Parts: sequence; structure tokens; C-alpha cells
Amino acid sequence: MKYIETKWDIPYYNFALEDYLLNEAKEDDYVFFYIHKPSIIVGKYQNTIEEINKDFIEENDISVARRLSGGGAVYHDHGNLNFSFVHKADKRDVNNFKKFTKPVIDALIELGLDAHLSGRNDILIDDKKISGNAQYYTNGRLLHHGTLLYDSQMSNLVKSLKVRDLKIKSKGIKSVKSRVANISDFLNNQLPIEDFKEYLLKSFYQSRDIEKYELDDKAMNYIDKKVKEKYSTWEWNFGKSPDFEIQKIHKFPFGILDTRLDVRDGVISHCKIYGDYFSKKDIVHLENSLIGLKYDKSELSINKDIIKINDYFDNLKFNDYINYLL
Repeated sequence: MKYIETKWDIPYYNFALEDYLLNEAKEDDYVFFYIHKPSIIVGKYQNTIEEINKDFIEENDISVARRLSGGGAVYHDHGNLNFSFVHKADKRDVNNFKKFTKPVIDALIELGLDAHLSGRNDILIDDKKISGNAQYYTNGRLLHHGTLLYDSQMSNLVKSLKVRDLKIKSKGIKSVKSRVANISDFLNNQLPIEDFKEYLLKSFYQSRDIEKYELDDKAMNYIDKKVKEKYSTWEWNFGKSPDFEIQKIHKFPFGILDTRLDVRDGVISHCKIYGDYFSKKDIVHLENSLIGLKYDKSELSINKDIIKINDYFDNLKFNDYINYLL
């Protein structure tokens, strides 16, 4: 495995680096850490404007960035340490959060903390969430990245995000603030966040062979180009969402599914699928498969033998999906 040291505190650059490691630097496995200035990071399949408190974000100069992976929106600031693993992998590794969170959990346990994986993709200490994780798979390469709330401004976290009541109720909690905590709250000996990062890296070195990797001019040119043309653009981070006649929203075990359908003369003319789910395939293929179909059960069911619904949503039966749409 190779370690890349980065100093970017703007999320667009770190996401462009992940893009580079997935698509251009395919010969090795990589790990790197990053700390961002105050930012909201939305999942690939989320409707940005519905996830953020726009007035608070604009008043406080908080950046908004969309990542490659699915999952829900998260808050980053200078008290939040983030990590990325980019590995050679196959589809069996997709959504295997236990495998990729283990080195982080082991390092936290070495500090005497009761850290463990919970639910789909969260790391908890005691019953408080200190880390959320997400993944993206393409062409035999897997990106696994996660947050580590170390000494984050919790009040800004709460004020920056709009969290659906559906999500709060599904987790049996009263608020976001009651569910999350900083790692530093559990430490007897406080460490600066940079020292905490160095501790994690040393812990990773103990369990695997890691060498430092320097980005060359080719990599930097790729990253700069991707930042300019994709990751910093309004089209990628917000996107223009059409108005839809029908909205179907439900909390499944795999996450929140929010489908918008524009139906004209009984036929689906537009489809957009939002949510905090993780998908093995690009959701655009499922969206396109619904366009042109009549909005009724028999017509929607014709895709049963064509669409493998578990490529998009884990452990969902096709008939249950159709019933949800209707």
C-alpha cells in the first residue's frame, strides 16, 4: 500500500485525487488523509438543495461539494479528520464496511476506546457516532472513505444540515446532536488533530507494508483539470432538478429511497432517484429504464428480467420495489 500526503483543505481537490487513483493510478492500493475547511459533503445520489441549510451555509462561507460515493450528507471542518482507501477489488468487497473500517477501529481500540461498527456504515464509541463511511466501485477499483469526528464544531454540524424526520425516527433518536460525538471527548490525554492523524498512520503501518508516494506532474494536471471541469462546478455539486409530479419516499434497511417521477398521459417522462443508499451500478441506468413506461404495475414489471435490482439496492425484492413506486 502507498501513502499520499496531501495539504488541500478544499474538498474538490481531494475528490479529484480519489478520481485519479481510481481511474489512472491502477497499479497499487493507496491511503491518504485530509482535513477540510468548513464544508458540507453530499452523497452522489442526494438532492443537494434538500440536504443543506442554504441560508446558514451562505452566511458562514461553508463550501458544498458532492463526492463520488453514495450515502448521506456530512459536515467537515478543521476538527474532522477524513481518510480514503483506494484498492484493487471485486464486487464482493462492495458494501463490505467491516473490512475497510477494521484498521481504523483497531487503532481506536488501542487508545482504550470502545469503538465498533454499527448499522450499515457507522463507527460508534459507546453509543455515539464518531464516523460515517461510504464506498464507490468502478472497473475493479474500490474507493472507501470515511469521516472521523475528532474535535468538530457540533453546533455548526447541526445548523448546516437538514436531516429528515424519517431518518431520525428510524434510528430511534431525538436529534442529530444527541447521536454524534467527538473522539476527543473520550480521550484522557488530548492530542492535536495532526498528532491523531500521525497516530493512525503509524497504526496502519503496523498491520501492513506502506510506502510514501509522491504525486507527479501528470497526476497534478489531471487533478487540476477535474477540479475545474467537474468537482468545483455547480452542475456537479447542485445540478438542476426538474419539477416532478410524484414523489415516493421510504426508509428501507439499505437507506432512504426518494424517487421523483414526472408522469404525462400515464407515461413516465422523467425520473430521478435520490437517497443516502449505496449502489453498485450507476443509478442513471435504473432511472432510464423507467422512462417511457406506463405508470402501472404490469408495465413497470416488464423490467423484472432485465434489471437486477440488487445492483442498485441491497436485499430489495423487485416486487417490493414496484409496490414502493406505486
